[in-house]
Amino acid sequence: MAVVRQSKVRGGGSGVLDVFQKPVGKEEFVKVRKRDLERLITETMQIKDFLPKILNGEFLECFHQLEIAEKTLEKREQENEQLQLDRDHFKARLKTAQEDCQKEREEKLASNLQLNEARQQLLQQAEYCTEMGASVCTLLWRVSSNEESVKFILGGNKAEKFFTIVAQTLESFVKSTDENVKEEHDLDSDENQFVLALAGIVTNIAAVAYGRDFLVNSSQILLEKLLQLLAEMKAGLCTKLKVLMLMCLYNVSINLKGLQYFSKNPGFIPLLACLLEDPDAEVCLHVLRLIQSLILEPEIFSKVKAQIHQSLPQHRIRELTNNRNPSLRSIASELLEDMKMLNF
Repeated sequence: MAVVRQSKVRGGGSGVLDVFQKPVGKEEFVKVRKRDLERLITETMQIKDFLPKILNGEFLECFHQLEIAEKTLEKREQENEQLQLDRDHFKARLKTAQEDCQKEREEKLASNLQLNEARQQLLQQAEYCTEMGASVCTLLWRVSSNEESVKFILGGNKAEKFFTIVAQTLESFVKSTDENVKEEHDLDSDENQFVLALAGIVTNIAAVAYGRDFLVNSSQILLEKLLQLLAEMKAGLCTKLKVLMLMCLYNVSINLKGLQYFSKNPGFIPLLACLLEDPDAEVCLHVLRLIQSLILEPEIFSKVKAQIHQSLPQHRIRELTNNRNPSLRSIASELLEDMKMLNF
């Protein structure tokens, strides 16, 4: 049995703790079996031999890499914490955005409801205005058949503005007319009646000498628009409107200045030739009347004779002499006689 001096070890608390037993006297000893001591010495020597082999460069490199990995892990944990903070921040922003989006949807829905209500009100107002315009213009159409009324209408300072509005309204109506909708299906509509009444008013004004002179001198824009629209309107459509517009042009052609104005327009005679092919008898009737105005005025006829001869389809006029409409047959025959007398 060997006696070994006990070493003192500092513990977590205060004071000195014995390794094997309580202290005995001044110095502390403990009894250990010799065999155990020899084995302890052997193990200690083995550890001294093997420790340098274990703690080589590879181990130290692994230990260094472990430190790097720990630092990297710590950095990744910090980054992860930051990402979590960012995630929470973006989640909060997303929630706010979703709330704003929902609010905007509700506002948009409310705006759409208001817009639909406004459209409905606007439609009702438009229908009311069209109905009112149709009624007023129909009454004015009747009033304008009186010469004194025409002078009164043109005597104010709004006549030119009125003719400008007429031109714009006729253009809008013609451009919006569906090619598949025949006039017969829409004769009773307020819009159609409104437009016809406007054209009728202008036609009545042109039937008066004072009115013809006013149109030629102050409202050539309206006359140009009538020629333009007649060229754009499809054959067989809006025949009532075409007839009124042609009647207006014929009334203006009674005025020498008006006839000169038409004859100087390079597209006027080709337009008449095109309109002469219209299937409606009334349209053809008023086209022939316009042609007759041109050839019966010597000063004008001498300037347009070549163009009429080139553009006017005489075979079509001969066809119209056999039309079922007596007025059309009569004027077609008269025109052929007039052309024969003029050696045309």
